[in-house]
Amino acid sequence: MTTAQWLGIAISVCTLVAAFATSVRWLVKHYLYELKPNAGSSLKDSVTRLEAKVEILYQMMLNKGRDE
Repeated sequence: MTTAQWLGIAISVCTLVAAFATSVRWLVKHYLYELKPNAGSSLKDSVTRLEAKVEILYQMMLNKGRDE
């Protein structure tokens, strides 16, 4: 193989690695964005709302158990 062919292979491999790294970075950035609160539409906000509702239901069950 000539020097030009080796250089072409090296550039191709570097390009593929850079494309893969860029796509992984993009995915991580967008997944982490979902875990930050943003006034109601993120996954974090949904979990927080559900936790609050479960806590209310738990308190209602405790109070009903004491009444009986």
